[in-house]
Amino acid sequence: MLLSSIYILLMGFINCFFFKMSLSASDFSLEGDYLLGGLFPLHEIEQEATLFPVETTECFRHISSKSGFHMLQVMRFAVEEINNSTTLLPNVSLGYEIFDYCSNTKNFNSALHFMSKNGSIKPKEKLNNYQPKVIALTGPYGSTRTMTIAPLITMGLIPMVNYGASTYALSNKLQYPSFVRTIPSNKDLIDMSIHIIRWFGWNWVAFIGSQDDYSSDGLKLFNEYINNTGICLAYQEGLRLNANYSLTLKKIDMLNINVIVVFALPQYASKFIKAAIANNIQDKVWIASNAWAMNQQIPREPGIEKIGTIIGITERLLSLPGFNEFVYKARGTSNNGHNVSEGDVESKTCNQVCHYCSLLTAEEIINENPSLSFAIYAAIYTIAHALHKVLQCDINECQKNTMAKPYMLLGEIKKLDFILNGRQVKYDDHFDPAISFAVVLWHTEVNPPQFEMVGTYDKHPEITFTIDNALLPWHKNGSVPFSNCSVECKAGYSRQPEGFRSCCFTCKKCPPNSYVDLSRDPYTCFPCAEGEWSDEGSTACKTRSVVYPQFTEILSIIVMVSAACLIIVLIAIFCLFAYNYDTPVVKSAGGSMCFLMLTSLILSSISVFFFFGKPTFVFCLLRNAIFEYFFTVCISCLTVHSFQIISVFKMASQFPKVYSLWVKHNGQWLFIAFVSFIHLISCVMWMTVNPVKAIADSWTFKDQIMLICEMGNTITLTIVMFISWFMGFLCLLFSYMGRDLPKNYNEAKSITFSLILYYLTWIAYFTAYLSVKSKYIVILNAVAQVSSINGILFSYFIPKSYIIIFQPQKNTPAYFQTSIQNYTQTISRT
Repeated sequence: MLLSSIYILLMGFINCFFFKMSLSASDFSLEGDYLLGGLFPLHEIEQEATLFPVETTECFRHISSKSGFHMLQVMRFAVEEINNSTTLLPNVSLGYEIFDYCSNTKNFNSALHFMSKNGSIKPKEKLNNYQPKVIALTGPYGSTRTMTIAPLITMGLIPMVNYGASTYALSNKLQYPSFVRTIPSNKDLIDMSIHIIRWFGWNWVAFIGSQDDYSSDGLKLFNEYINNTGICLAYQEGLRLNANYSLTLKKIDMLNINVIVVFALPQYASKFIKAAIANNIQDKVWIASNAWAMNQQIPREPGIEKIGTIIGITERLLSLPGFNEFVYKARGTSNNGHNVSEGDVESKTCNQVCHYCSLLTAEEIINENPSLSFAIYAAIYTIAHALHKVLQCDINECQKNTMAKPYMLLGEIKKLDFILNGRQVKYDDHFDPAISFAVVLWHTEVNPPQFEMVGTYDKHPEITFTIDNALLPWHKNGSVPFSNCSVECKAGYSRQPEGFRSCCFTCKKCPPNSYVDLSRDPYTCFPCAEGEWSDEGSTACKTRSVVYPQFTEILSIIVMVSAACLIIVLIAIFCLFAYNYDTPVVKSAGGSMCFLMLTSLILSSISVFFFFGKPTFVFCLLRNAIFEYFFTVCISCLTVHSFQIISVFKMASQFPKVYSLWVKHNGQWLFIAFVSFIHLISCVMWMTVNPVKAIADSWTFKDQIMLICEMGNTITLTIVMFISWFMGFLCLLFSYMGRDLPKNYNEAKSITFSLILYYLTWIAYFTAYLSVKSKYIVILNAVAQVSSINGILFSYFIPKSYIIIFQPQKNTPAYFQTSIQNYTQTISRT
């Protein structure tokens, strides 16, 4: 198969060049010190045969392509400009050999001609000895045509500086080592298309291509690049020239697709647009690839203004100063009696014939599609600058004794960096150029049609993309057309996938304490962090405020001041009782037991200060444990004191032995010690078995985190509270039993008041604790402690202090003896 293919190539080459060759001065050739090759589509084959042909095709027998002749003139202009330059190649002239290249597989003769030397090709010739006919070449137009001949050209490292092949595969330097291009690759074109789609928020698009390397490469890249962009390719098709375009358009319309990327060659795009007009397709957005974005014929189709808005992607257009004058001058020369007849065909070199070219006016040539003009211009200047480096040229001359080889130019091209008409010409490691795109809007409603630049896209020095929305008069009331599978969810709603396409979804409101972040994942309601909260349907979480009773709050200050005053009063009474220790009032109040009671109350008061500030383990441990223990010690003192008074007045006579044992062994102190010890053990168990600790309550309030102390183990807490409350109950019982004792020894009212206040305060606190959640519950706990201490202070100690200070006459043994005598007389009468 390989041998037969080589045979076919050589037969076509011999047939075309050895039987039809005749070099003449024309638009196709120019003598020079170094020849450049040029391949341009002066004609197009409407539909090529799929079988590999034996003979080369004669392009002039096919459809004419005026834009190809425009490209040819740009190359001629660039060469003439370089030859006229006194600095680029001062004493070296460039020539060219140009061929009409109209077929993917039937123009190998042109490539072989460029590779030949004196009509022959020597395979595997050393690079230092290899001197083909041309030093470098530009073209052909089209990815498939380029990929067909590129292996032949690049095999000998002949620089193939291409102006019209964007297939990304050509960037592979292992396969195409000497391929250079001056237009962006499909990779950049597709990236640009996606930028446009995302700019307007579309995600439901169609991709229409043709069955060639250009379109298939574009489709592959498009599918790859839309991953993770939210764009869905709702429909795709690679069309043939004889395809059913109407059926394709109906499918697109049925899918409600309003944005169509037409990434195809001009002949396919033309048929597709004509079919859209014929089928009355309206109000669509058409994104034209660079292959037809500046086409001059399609915008002139009748009715095209009805199909919608056409946006084209093209290289940033630059004018070529002097080109128009060059064309006018060239037309003036070539039109002087020069018309090519059928008989002239045999005298021309194969595929260097163009019947219609001499009939074109200068205006027609100038007004043709200019989108590739700068690319061709830059290609010729790239070769010239590389040759300048190889020949070691200075301002005056080049070293002619140096014989430039094609591979030498390739090494210099990679290092080039020069400014051409204000644009930087520079190549990356893949020999791809710096990117500078323009977004053009088609104005088809005017005659002739106009192309307006409405946006730009540059990749150097950094990626910048912008579109002036004000310049886009959309076809639907001036608003951006809608082309999405689903209507975008409202803020705070997550997407729920519908089907297998990511951009088709329903919307669901995010629950409380969660949020949706479209930039992160629009399909998920993310839970808020522990220190955050959110309402239903939120797009962000708010920081929860951390609350606890602070030292600087008014209520905190009031409670702490009260506790401080309480401690001061208790210390003052302690001093007062110590000073008046031997007086009857102090003796009747309990004597030395009063100091234990006062000390317990002082220590209980200190616990109040641990309720304020940020809770810690130590604070939680001390705020209730200190109070519970020492206040119970105080109540046990009151209980045993009430019991002693009853014993003296009522039980001593009835149970003298028991009473004597009680007095002899200091029963009151044994009782207090026993209760204190039992209560100490219960408190230690409360603090060690599942101890109290500081926790962050994040479940009670959505916008707050309350720093609180847990109550600890319920059972041990119950035991602690039971001991305290049981002591209070015994105290109430004994005080009630002594309600008829002498006035100076009757503590029933004061003890009853203080203990009832104690019970009511703590019942109120626990009721609030179980029913209300607030940081003020902590303050209420502190208030309950202060209230309990105040109850004993003001009902038991303050009255006695008042007598000591203000009624000293009642603080005498005689007064107390009189009170006892009166009680005895009353008892004896009853």
